[in-house]
Amino acid sequence: MPWSRPRRGSASGRTPAGDRAPAAGRVWLRWPGSRRRVRAALREAALTAVARGWPVLPGARPLSGPAGPCSCADPSCPVPGAHPHDPPLAAATTDARMVGWWWEKRSPDAPVLLATGRSVSAVSVPARAGARALAWFDLMGLPVGPVLAGQGRYLLLVAPYSLAELGELLAEQPSVPGVMRYHGPDGYLVLPPSRTGAGPVRWVRPPVGERPWLPEVGGLLGALIAASSADAASTSLGKQ
Repeated sequence: MPWSRPRRGSASGRTPAGDRAPAAGRVWLRWPGSRRRVRAALREAALTAVARGWPVLPGARPLSGPAGPCSCADPSCPVPGAHPHDPPLAAATTDARMVGWWWEKRSPDAPVLLATGRSVSAVSVPARAGARALAWFDLMGLPVGPVLAGQGRYLLLVAPYSLAELGELLAEQPSVPGVMRYHGPDGYLVLPPSRTGAGPVRWVRPPVGERPWLPEVGGLLGALIAASSADAASTSLGKQ
């Protein structure tokens, strides 16, 4: 929240030359340095994504108190601060001027949403399954691309895929856990350093370079399915 203090005049009680005396009851507001740093970091993250060719847009903001839980004004919002609202998802762009204006003037506190399906897609699994899968990839010497953690999940960024391609890949698997999620065409995800109603989003494996390498989803599915199935089985046993 901002703090405020009255603007000071001169020792004589008059305002300095060229300054207008504040109206009765008016105060001058300043944002704490931490708030400015957060806003600057969000804007920088959005512009960095655009430089990589990733289309972004500002998302709904998580709110606390009577106005909450989300700026979308839905009192029962299931994912506060983690979804598009105004502008809609279709407005996602790689236009640096538009993106800069969004986070400078229109929505400086908004989470950074990445629209998936155009230049990047993703697969997400529960956090424990994601950590298990990454350990296996490292053990086998298999490279992975950028990986996010947030809302209790790991999101592995991959090269764009169509829904038809994904459907064919999943059809080849003997079974697919229902806890897996797919962020392809018409999807989105939240980028760091955004904070949602469920907490902050962070990089587990940050992007490397101006145009980060993205693996094909087919090369990751087997391990992600196995890790998700093992995690589901261990969770089920723990409840017995």
